[in-house]
Amino acid sequence: MLGKSIFRDDAHGKVTGSALYPGDIEKDHFLHAKLLFTGQPHARMIRMDTAAAEAVPGVVCILKAEDVPVNEHGLVMLDQPVMVGLNSKKPFSDVSRWEGDRAAMIVAETEEAAARARDLIEIEWEQLPVVTSPVEAMRDETIIHGEEPSNVYKHYRIRKGEMAAGWAAADVIVEETYQVPMQEHAYLQPEAGVSYIDEEGRVTVEVAGQWTHEDQTLIAHALDIPKEQVRVIYPAIGGAFGGREDMSVQIVLALASQRLREMGINRPVRIQWTREESVIGHHKRHAVTIHTRWGAAKTGELTAIEVEMILDAGSYNCTSNKVLGNAHLTVAGPYRIPNAHIDSYAVYTNNCPGGAFRGFGAPQGCFVAESQMNKLAIALGIDPVELRLKNVLREGEASITDTPLPAGISIKTVIEQCADKFEEPFSGAQVLPRSFQSLPADPKALRRGRGFACALKNIGFSFGFPERSEAYVELRGRGEIDRVVVRHAGADVGQGAHTAFKQMVAEAVGVPYEKVEGVFSDTAYTGDSGSASASRLTWMTGNAIRGAVEKALTLWKQEERPAVGFFRYQPPPTEMLDDKTGKSNPNITYGYVAEAVDVTVDIETGHITIDRVVCANDVGRAVNPNLIEGQIEGAVVQAFGYAVTENLQSKNGHILNPRFSTYLIPGIRDVPQKVESLIIEEPDPQGPWGVRGMAEMPFIPLAPAITAALYDATGVWFNELPLTPGNVRMRLKNTLVPDLT
Repeated sequence: MLGKSIFRDDAHGKVTGSALYPGDIEKDHFLHAKLLFTGQPHARMIRMDTAAAEAVPGVVCILKAEDVPVNEHGLVMLDQPVMVGLNSKKPFSDVSRWEGDRAAMIVAETEEAAARARDLIEIEWEQLPVVTSPVEAMRDETIIHGEEPSNVYKHYRIRKGEMAAGWAAADVIVEETYQVPMQEHAYLQPEAGVSYIDEEGRVTVEVAGQWTHEDQTLIAHALDIPKEQVRVIYPAIGGAFGGREDMSVQIVLALASQRLREMGINRPVRIQWTREESVIGHHKRHAVTIHTRWGAAKTGELTAIEVEMILDAGSYNCTSNKVLGNAHLTVAGPYRIPNAHIDSYAVYTNNCPGGAFRGFGAPQGCFVAESQMNKLAIALGIDPVELRLKNVLREGEASITDTPLPAGISIKTVIEQCADKFEEPFSGAQVLPRSFQSLPADPKALRRGRGFACALKNIGFSFGFPERSEAYVELRGRGEIDRVVVRHAGADVGQGAHTAFKQMVAEAVGVPYEKVEGVFSDTAYTGDSGSASASRLTWMTGNAIRGAVEKALTLWKQEERPAVGFFRYQPPPTEMLDDKTGKSNPNITYGYVAEAVDVTVDIETGHITIDRVVCANDVGRAVNPNLIEGQIEGAVVQAFGYAVTENLQSKNGHILNPRFSTYLIPGIRDVPQKVESLIIEEPDPQGPWGVRGMAEMPFIPLAPAITAALYDATGVWFNELPLTPGNVRMRLKNTLVPDLT
C-alpha cells in the first residue's frame, strides 16, 4: 500500500460540503457564546461591571476570571491566564498583556443576545507602559510579567571551537543584520467549537486542534478536575499550521459546560469567531532580528560564524522557548562550522504572542544562513551550489552542537538532485509580473534572476521532551482477516494524515486498503498521539502502527479473535542544550530540502513573479506521492506569502489589518507559475519503512532562494521581509540602481 496515491478519505466530504467542521455541528437546544477580548496591550483591570449585560434578555451566564478554578494555561509554561480579571487566585491575572487576552465569556439563548451583552460590559483599566520593541524590552524598564525578574526569559548559547583562529583563517567575512516579520496562519476555518456533557458525564469539547490529549490536559488543569472527566474530539479541521496548538476556545467552552451543569442546565454551547477575532486572538510566526557575520577561506570552507538573535515572544511564551531553540540551531544551516559563537534570546513584549508555525523557527534561521551562504558565494566567486556541497555535513561530522547528526544525512543528495533538475529546460511560458497588477509591465523594466537555498529541519520534538505515540490495531474475522480497525488520536488538519495512517496499517498487516477502518482523534477511544506538528506525525504514527500490528498478528496466530494490539512507540531520547556551550544531541532525526527559483521583477513597480520553483525533498519513503506533492505545493505557496505578499501591521500592540482585505495572502494569480516537486527517497534508518517527516521542509528555504534570485536580477540584496512591491521599489531606488534613474 505504500507508494500509492490513494485519494484522501475526506476528499469527497470537503469537496461537496458535507464534511462537518466545528462550526457546522448541530445539536438540539444550543446555547451561544461570545468572548470579550480585553483590547488592552498592557493594562490592569480596576473594575468590571456586568450588570447591564446580565440584564439582556436571553443571557444565561457570564463567566469571568474568578470563575476559573485554576486560571492558567500554556503549552510549555503556565504563564497565560484563561481570563484576565479580578478576584482570581492566579497572581497578576488582573493584568492584560495582549489585546487578545480574554476578559469574559457570555452564554446566551442566541448569538445576537450574547453579542449585545458582550458590548454592554463596562471595564475600567489602569494603563501600563506598552513595550513593543524587543530591544527596548531587554532593558527591563517595564517588566511585562510581574512574577519574572526580566523580560529576557530564555537565552541559548553555542560556544564551539576557537573564534580567534576562525576569523584569522577567514579570507572573506560577510556581516549583516536581518529582520523577518510576524505571519498570520490564515487557515480557512476560524476558531469554533461545541461543548456539552456526554453520556458518561464527561465535559466534552468538539473543536479543531492539533493534539487532543494536550487539549484534554490543559482543560482538566484549568477546571481542576481529573483528565478522565474531560473528552476532546476533533471533527473536520480546516487547516492549522501550528496555529491550533495553543488554546483558543477549548478551555472556555469546557468551563461553560461545567458551570451550566452546576446550574442544572444540560444544554450544549457553541462558539465561532469572526475572521477578525481569529487574527487578533491567536499567536503568529515570530518576528526576529538577527545580526551575524560569517567567515570563509578563499577555497570556500567556512571558518567561523557569530550570531545574535532576538526573538519577539510577544505577551506569553506559547512555544517561544522551543521555537527559539530550533532557530538557534538552524541559523547555522546544514553546514560544517568549526568555530561558532551564537546567542539567542526570547523576550516578552506586549505584541501578539509568537508560537508554532510551519517550520517552527527554521524559516527565520534558514533565511539568515542561506542568505549568508549566497553572499559568501558572490564574494568568493564560487558557484552557490558548489559552495554548499563543499560545506554540508556528512555522516559522523560534528554539527553546530558539536555532536554528529543522526544517521541518514541526505543533504548532499538533495542539493545535487535539485540543482540537476533545475538545469533542465523549463517548458512553461514566462509571464509578466502580475501580483496586484493594474497595468501591464513595461518589458524594458523586467529583470530575471535565479536563486538557490537548502535547509534541514528536525523531525519530532526536541531538547529532552518525552516523545511518544500510541496506536491500537484490531484484527477482525474468523479464518482470515476481513477487517482491520486502527485507533489513533493524530489530528488530520488537512494534510491527509488519516489516509496515510490507513495505508501504513494495510502495508503492515498485508491487507487491501479497503479493509482498513479508522477511529481517530477522540480521547475516549484513542491513546496519546502527540501533536500534529514538528513534521512528526506520519513518522511517529508509522512506528506506533508497526508495533501495534506486530502484537495484533501475534495474538491472531494464537487464534485470539478479535486480536487487539496496543503499542506505545518511544524513540531514542534527546537532550537539552548545554547552558554554556550548547553541546547536545537535541533531535531524534532530520529532514532535508533544497529549492531553486526563477524570478522576474519589475524594477519600476517592485512587483515580483515566481516563474518556476524546483523543490527537492527527501521523504525517505513516499507513503502517498499525491499527498506529498500537495504538501510541497501548499508549503511553497504559503512561503511565497511569507516572503512576498503578507505584511501584518502592528502598532502600539494593536494589529492594524486583521482582515483578508488588507492582509494579503496569495491568490491564484499571485502564486508561483510552476512548482516542480522532486520526491527523493533516501531511507531514514529510524523511520517506519524508511519514512521521513516532510510537511514543513518545503516552506523553509524559499525566502532566501527568492532574495538570491532578486540579487541575480538586480544586483541588490534584500535583508528584510516581506518583499512587497513598495518595499522592493524603495530598496531598489535607495540603492541607486541605474535602471531607475
